[in-house]
Order: sequence, then C-alpha cells, then structure tokens
Amino acid sequence: MNTALTIAGSDSGGGAGIQADLKTFAANGVFGMSVITAVTAQNTMEVRSVQDIHLSIIKDQIDAVFEDIPVDAVKIGMLSSTATVAMITENMKKYKPFHIVLDPVMVSKGGSHLLQKEAIEALIEKLIPLASIVTPNIPEAEVLTGQVIEGEEDMIAASKQIVGLGAKAVLLKGGHLQGEPNDLFYDGETTLWIKGKRIETKNTHGTGCTLSSAIAANLAKGMNLEEAIQRGKQYITTAIQYSLSLGSGHGPTNHFYELYKNAGYLDMESEVSNR
Repeated sequence: MNTALTIAGSDSGGGAGIQADLKTFAANGVFGMSVITAVTAQNTMEVRSVQDIHLSIIKDQIDAVFEDIPVDAVKIGMLSSTATVAMITENMKKYKPFHIVLDPVMVSKGGSHLLQKEAIEALIEKLIPLASIVTPNIPEAEVLTGQVIEGEEDMIAASKQIVGLGAKAVLLKGGHLQGEPNDLFYDGETTLWIKGKRIETKNTHGTGCTLSSAIAANLAKGMNLEEAIQRGKQYITTAIQYSLSLGSGHGPTNHFYELYKNAGYLDMESEVSNR
C-alpha cells in the first residue's frame, strides 16, 4: 500500500482541505495521513473563523508520521502563517520526502483569505524551492509572480517565473480564464497543455485541494509527473461533472463517484448536481 501525507487545514464542511485530501487519497488507491495546520469553521458559503494549530502540535504530528510510517508523497495546502511556513520548511528539509506537491492556498471559494499576507514571501522563499511541483490557480500565480495573467502567453510567462523561483515544475490551472479550463505544465524544459472541459456548475468547492491531492497520490504510486497530472485532471473532471448539490453555496465535488457507480450504490447518472 502506497502512502501520502497531507499537510493542510481542516474544513468543517468536508469539501476542501484535509477532508478533501484524505477522500482523494482513498479514491486514488493510497493510504492517507494528515498533519493539520489550522482549523476552519467553514461551510459551502463562508469561512467563519480560523484557528492556527500550535507549532509544537504541528511538529509532533509530522514527527509521529515520519518516524513510524513510510511517506511516498506529501501534499502541502493551507499553511496560514509565516511561522507555520517556517515549521513545515524545516521539517521537509529534515525528512526529505521524495515528492512534494505544493498547492499555494491563499483564498477560499467564498473569498476568505487563508494565507496571511506576510506569509506569502516566506512561502515563495522557503517552500517553493523544495517543491516537486507547485499547483497555483490564476489568482494565486498572479500573487506569486506579481504579474497579471489574461491569456495563454501570460500563463507561459508566469510558469517560467515560478520555476525560476526554485520549483522543479509548475501546473498553472487555467479555470479562472474564459473558455475551456486548460492547465499548463512546465518543468523548465517541457511545456505541455493539459486540456480540460468546462462544466457548468456552482459546485466546485475544494477543486484545487482535490486536484493537487490526486497528483500526490499518483506520484506516490510511482507515476511520473506528466502521467500523475493527466490522471489527476481526469479524476477532478469527473468529480466536478458529478459534483454534489449540498448546502446553499458552492457544493463539493464527488470524490467517490467511480466507487459509488461501480458498487451500484446509487444511480449516479440521475444524481448529477443542479447546474
């Protein structure tokens, strides 16, 4: 059994963060473990409050996992503060996991800031150079690069700049642009467009967490970066296509659609969420 560790915040609504990561790991055939960096009081409409976990507890969680269970890949999500970024950096250097997928979570689907402004520079300087791949969306990439991204040429330029910050590779997600949600993979040599299909739904809570976790799971199973991304893209597309109309805001993706379909639990073709 391959394993993956998520280091991220908890989403009480279950659609993003640690909860989405662990569901994604399970759906993609790896054993999931977690280090919780913050607890959010969150649902499909809003983030009501955030409580950072004490640094000593974060460190203890990391040590407890790495000292006992082999870790094939790490996915890093919400970190919130500069001190948390520094703590995670220190421990990634200590344990040296072979794969690190960094999803630079900055703002929730409802618009709440999840990464403090002063922590952004720490993320850029300390964690990006350790990443096997960074998976920003367009707004996150604009913050990381200081550039406006309005089209494919801008995406290419931003991807090169992010790799220039020290990341081994970047997957710049194009869902915030008009047209099809095509993502761009760049590793300093290869430029590859990962084609997507626009699905009209409001239920996209946790899509970034889910995609990055799927990539981490695929890397844990031994896939190369390009294959891990292609498989991850297929997984998130299906999860969005059969997303769930839960709550009054942005509902979650359907992490276990294939499992439910294959097990015959539900007639999922009739359960496609309201568009």
